[in-house]
Amino acid sequence: MAKKGKKAESTGLKSAENWQGTVVRTAGGSSWVRPEGGGEPQECKVKGKFRLKGIRTTNPVAVGDRVTVTPAFGGVSYITEIEPRSNYIIRRASNLSKESHILAANIDQAILVATLSQPQTPIVFIDRFLATCEAYNVKAVLVVNKADLFDADDRELAQGMKILYESLGYGFLTTSATTGEGLEQLRDMTKDRLSLMAGNSGVGKSSLINILAPGANLRTGKISDIHQTGMHTTTFSEMVTLPYGGELIDIPGVKGFGMIDFTKEEVSHYFPEIFKASAGCRYGDCRHIGEPGCAVREHVENHYIAQSRYNSYLNILEEIEEGEKYRKAF
Repeated sequence: MAKKGKKAESTGLKSAENWQGTVVRTAGGSSWVRPEGGGEPQECKVKGKFRLKGIRTTNPVAVGDRVTVTPAFGGVSYITEIEPRSNYIIRRASNLSKESHILAANIDQAILVATLSQPQTPIVFIDRFLATCEAYNVKAVLVVNKADLFDADDRELAQGMKILYESLGYGFLTTSATTGEGLEQLRDMTKDRLSLMAGNSGVGKSSLINILAPGANLRTGKISDIHQTGMHTTTFSEMVTLPYGGELIDIPGVKGFGMIDFTKEEVSHYFPEIFKASAGCRYGDCRHIGEPGCAVREHVENHYIAQSRYNSYLNILEEIEEGEKYRKAF
């Protein structure tokens, strides 16, 4: 894992250089690479096996990667080298899997689009995403969309979330693709930056991108009346150019956010307020789940640490323990 404060390691396979470019789209076994000097993206295949310091990934090449492409006979070009990544963000490919899926690479920020209803984004999903950003050195922003659907309680909840997450150092914004609320701030936030835009299906991510980049023409979907969940409309990852400067990486809706390669000892490092409070614990190896003299538990009880954040911390610990039991069984 690329630990906080360190750059991600090189994933390169050395080969004869031909031309360089940036991966702007991935779908199936193909990647589309935009040449460094400009021009239309070219479809390429991956040559050989790329490994990320022993971490098994379902997609060795991700949107945002800077790569070397070598043409081959028959009109097929191959990606033969990936430049060292400044950062990347990944999640567990599936529940209890040992494989990871790289969402994007070399990004300036990750924007998580969430909603309070239709569908409701779980708080634990938000906190897992933010913890992963902490672990992989990615600036994180939380955008709560569909503000036009807010009632009085939702407004109060959104304000509480704003106070909480901004106090932890994260950007926060409420938006509406219907009324235009927050869209000017979102433009300012994304101008001249490469941003990953992620979220559960149905949160309105594609609608926001269509407003920011009218030429994108991304498909939008309806919400399932039965489960109040979104239907997948994006089926591949793609970089979208913003007319006012900057680019967005749009990825398929993420249902769950499983952690990859976290140990129980380091989870607290990725919750800033828990890590800070842990300096006051009686024992250096305190896990903050009932040990005597635990300063973190004291902060939770006195409301200096939000109960929701502590619950998310415990949820990640529980997943790690379940994964350890699963791997021992097999």
